[in-house]
Formats: sequence, structure tokens, C-alpha cells
Amino acid sequence: MSIENENQVVITGIGIVTSQGVGVDVHEKLLSSAAHLTPVINDEIVAPYPVHALPEIDWNEQISRRGDQRQMGNWQKLGVFAAGLALDDAGFKEDLDACATMDMIVCAGGGERDIDVDTMIIDEAHNRNDKDVLLNEKLRSELRPTLFLSQLSNLMAGNISIVHKVTGSSRTFMGEEGSGVSSIDTAYARIRSGQSSHCLVGGAFVAEREDVLYTHEAINELELSPARPFWQRNGADNNGRGGMVLGTAGVFLVLESRKHADDRGAKIYASLDNIAGDSGPRDEAAFNARLTQLNDDVKGTDTDTTLVVSGASGAKKASIVERSFLEKNFSKSTIRTSSALFGHTIEAQFPLGIALASIALKNGAKLGTFTQDIDTPMTSAAEKAIVTIIGHSRSEGFASLSKV
Repeated sequence: MSIENENQVVITGIGIVTSQGVGVDVHEKLLSSAAHLTPVINDEIVAPYPVHALPEIDWNEQISRRGDQRQMGNWQKLGVFAAGLALDDAGFKEDLDACATMDMIVCAGGGERDIDVDTMIIDEAHNRNDKDVLLNEKLRSELRPTLFLSQLSNLMAGNISIVHKVTGSSRTFMGEEGSGVSSIDTAYARIRSGQSSHCLVGGAFVAEREDVLYTHEAINELELSPARPFWQRNGADNNGRGGMVLGTAGVFLVLESRKHADDRGAKIYASLDNIAGDSGPRDEAAFNARLTQLNDDVKGTDTDTTLVVSGASGAKKASIVERSFLEKNFSKSTIRTSSALFGHTIEAQFPLGIALASIALKNGAKLGTFTQDIDTPMTSAAEKAIVTIIGHSRSEGFASLSKV
């Protein structure tokens, strides 16, 4: 086997949790249905904002110690849980030597906040002028050290190390959709260069966090009418708002060199062939030029056996540009929009798209429609896949995969 083939990057483990359920089996069954697939949306838990909420999970299945569970919020627990699923799926969970040499790369947002304490501080600040004194008082009296530390983005990686004994190198990228691109790009580059043989990479996002919802409400991009199909949420009939419905997801992937996977007889979902990311101006000319360059970089091909998993967020301007680009450049391919079925999962969106594409490639499934108004039937099983992510305000990424 040549060095080029030895360092081919393959996906050997998937840990996935979405509003549709827990684990690869649930999502394999979902994607194997040729019928129209229906999103699971909750419009009550954080009304008036609809979300794709956390499914029912038995945390004990992957986080056995109650003490570990208590010091994590749902965001961290979801990431640790999905990481455990990926290790199980790849056959690494009980291999302590392999976990000890496994690289880990996490994509994350801004950690978790104690909403009750934040609300208390804001309420009391209305009645006091000495706000600096008030803040110091509350920091000393209301925040336990573990809660304060949970706001750090790299605590998810720390807890994965503690719970699952993944103790090789560790990196955390922070920064919305772009962090998902950077994390997978880094893992891919390390394996291709021979610096790493196996890597755990991914992240998590919890949609029903009020602090996250308020951030996106501030930029006027949240959808309020979840009954409308994804591509009808164009802002014109939404009081000028965007069409984002946030989704909950925990997604981790195990990436390996082909030699490492073959030597241990691992099952392989797909080959990760190329990945490219960028960020820059979003005027029409620069935006389209950048998308064209990214597609060229990953050698995207338009055939009837190409599946395109679009990570369009629903943000009105960016999503319209992406859809126009995909329809122009992938007219023969099957296009499916992950946000239509799972919601927009921000940091986890790019890993989610790669997980869905990998499952479809391995199983030869003909995916049902995600949005009835625009999706066309899938006539041939996918041999190639293109995964896109266009951040709601910045960052773009493309990846190409192939069936092994």
C-alpha cells in the first residue's frame, strides 16, 4: 500500500444524537426510508421560538458516574455522550491503549451559563447604581466553582478525556459554524500528513438554551412559523425575519488513516477525500467566487450518483445564495438540506452533515425528501457526497466523500 493510500482518511465511527433520536441505528433507519421525512419540532419548550429539542436520553449509558453528570450541563453531557457513542461504534471504547494515543478535536460555542443567576443579576441591577459591587457579590455567593468553569468552551474536551480516557492531544475550536469546519479540517490534515493515525472529532449544540436563542433573536434571524417548509422561510412572510429554527445535536466522528483502520479490521463508513474552508466578504460577487473556489478545492462533481448534504442555516441572505449556487452547480445531483429535518445545529452542523453523508454512502440508501416543496426523488444510490456549511453570518466549508 502506498503512503498516499495508507494516509487516506476514512470514517470508522459515528456518534450521533438529534431530535430524531439516539445513535446510528435510528438515523440509518430514518435515512433508509424513501418516504418524506418529518422533522420533530417543539414549539412550546421555549415559546415563541420553535426548536428541534433534545430527545429522551439515558445519560447513564455513556456517563456512568453521577458525579460526572452533576457537574455538566446538557451541552457538555450531550457532547460526552455522543463521543462515547462514536468510540463504541468504532470499536475503541474498551481499548485503553488506542484511546490513550487518540487525538481529540472539539468544535464548541461559548460554554454554558447559569441562566437563573444571570437573570438575578440583571433584575437586581435595575435597582442599584453600584453594579460592579453587585456583580462581585453575586460571583462570590451564587456561582459554584464548577458552574463557573462550565462556561469554558474546552470543558467538553476535558470531560471526554475524564469519562472516556481519550488522552492524546486535545484541541478546541470556538466560533459557531466555522469551528466545525476547522476541527474536521485539522483532524483530516493531521492524518493525511502522517502526524496522527486516529482522531475523535465533533461537537454538540443544544437549541433550547435561552441564552443562545436570545443571541440569534438579536440579529432577527429566528423563524416563528415552524409549519412552513424550510425553503419557504425566506423572510418576506416572516415580518422580515430570517428562517432559522435551531436544532439540538451531538455528533462525533472517528477518523482514521486507511492503514490504521485496515490493520485492526475496522468497518468503514466512507472516505473523507477533501475538505476546504474559508471566510470573507458576503457581497454577491465575492460570496459566489468563494463558494466556487471551495467547490473546486474539494473537486465537487455533479452526477446522478452524487448526494449533496447542504448545511444551509435558514438565515435569509446566506441561504438564498447557497441554494442558488447548488442548483446551478449540482443540477444532476440529489440535494438534501439537513436543517429542514434536524434544525440548524451551529457548531455541530458540519459534523452532522458528514455523518449523514457517511451513513448514506455506506448503506446505499435512497433518501426520502426532507422538504416536499423543493426536493426531488433520489433515483440512484450515492457513490460520492458533497457536504456544505454556510455560516449564518460568516464562515463557509465544503467536504467531499466517497463510498469505500
